[in-house]
Amino acid sequence: MQTIRLSQADNVVTAVKALESGTEVEGAVTRAPIPRGHKIATTDIPKGTPVRKYAQVIGYAMDDIAAGSHVHVHNLEFRDVGSAYEFATNLHPAVPAARHDTFMGYRREDGQFGTRNFIAILSSVNCSATACHMIADHFTPERLADYPNVDGVVAFSHGTGCGMASSGEGFETLQRVMWGYARSPNVGGVVMAGLGCEINQIDWLVEAHGLKTGALFKHMNIQEMGGLRTTIEHGIQLVEEMLPLVNDVSREPCPASGLKVALQCGGSDAWSGMTANPALGYACDLLASQGATGVLAETPEIYGAEHLLTARAASREVGEKLIGLVTWWQDYTFRNKGSMNNNPSPGNKKGGLTTILEKSLGAAAKGGTTPLNAVYKYAEPVREPGFVFMDSPGYDPASITGQIAGGCNVVVFTTGRGSAYGSKPAPTIKVSSNTETYLRQTEDMDINAGRVLSEHASIEEVGREIYDAILRVASGEQTKSEAMGVGNYEFVPWQIGAVM
Repeated sequence: MQTIRLSQADNVVTAVKALESGTEVEGAVTRAPIPRGHKIATTDIPKGTPVRKYAQVIGYAMDDIAAGSHVHVHNLEFRDVGSAYEFATNLHPAVPAARHDTFMGYRREDGQFGTRNFIAILSSVNCSATACHMIADHFTPERLADYPNVDGVVAFSHGTGCGMASSGEGFETLQRVMWGYARSPNVGGVVMAGLGCEINQIDWLVEAHGLKTGALFKHMNIQEMGGLRTTIEHGIQLVEEMLPLVNDVSREPCPASGLKVALQCGGSDAWSGMTANPALGYACDLLASQGATGVLAETPEIYGAEHLLTARAASREVGEKLIGLVTWWQDYTFRNKGSMNNNPSPGNKKGGLTTILEKSLGAAAKGGTTPLNAVYKYAEPVREPGFVFMDSPGYDPASITGQIAGGCNVVVFTTGRGSAYGSKPAPTIKVSSNTETYLRQTEDMDINAGRVLSEHASIEEVGREIYDAILRVASGEQTKSEAMGVGNYEFVPWQIGAVM
């Protein structure tokens, strides 16, 4: 097999391996060397006419493209797509599973289920970031040895919290992130530290979201504590008091319906939409059949594919909410003199992706086939089971921060080009779209979806492998990124609005 055709409606195919000029493919002859993962025209494509892949438009020919030509950034242009949206016309409800699966997790008093048990040190503003990290750094593995049920003490600091409006989108978004991490099912205790004079006042957060100071939730300000050193010392004391309480929980059987899984992709390539993403989509369908939740995000990376999701919307209201997010992003990029086609990244393009339309069609496959049950704002609490969507940037750390704040207790991250990403407090399972990347980054990759190509494994087989890995990791099995100690610096709240 030299090429892959995804639909008979397509006028391009994808090279499975690097092809020399003069190679016969699909009735055409290549006119130039074709890199692996890149597209080849199988018929003449006149200037200005659509180029199709996945049976969908991925761009338009800049000039006449002859059959056998390499189709990429030099001859394929992006245009804004005006889709005719349909609502609730392609509904395939999840079939309840015959067997109710379980995982060994932590039952929380608020009804959530944890897959990890951390103590979080949260900074309200960048001015308290050093204090938070110094508190967390004090608790080395040796100091935590007597607390086997505590996964660690981790600082969540960020670069904002002041120099911003005290109301509006940016402020509300940061408050939702702070509240979400404080209430995460993977967090057993919280110490929140601020400077004291910042816009993002801890007292406002506590009052607005009904957080109650107690044995497992404490907060303090550097100015009130009398300086950095005394704040760090007090923070260490607070954590020491919490440790026995947080440790006094054990894993127990929990229903798989208690899983909320963040569906992510980064460093995508041409194979992402053919192997890893649809396999994760199958795993998402299995989660939905258990009454669990799969949370798709990265709004700029469904642009051009949103019409496929509105057709799966459980109601017109849900579908229109998704369109509203896409419209907001079009305006947001225009106001900031950008383009929705700023994405794909240079690495994505080197891997064979040409336009955001092509990338989005592959990325949307992570959501499987069941109905889209809800659409959420960034970092908004996720409450509906099944397949849902959360607004976020396409920038992976910021996007995943929002999903974790929304309640996700596991992350599955597909990649084609490669990634060393990991997260806390929710563990990240990384899935490679091709065998070459899996072997090159074997210390970072948990699952090889490239077997779909290299070993002719089915999408369903790899999807089941991902689903089973989710249950094992939720039960405490370490991911590759956890074993490497990744996740202390990947807390990146989405910063919206002016920095003043």
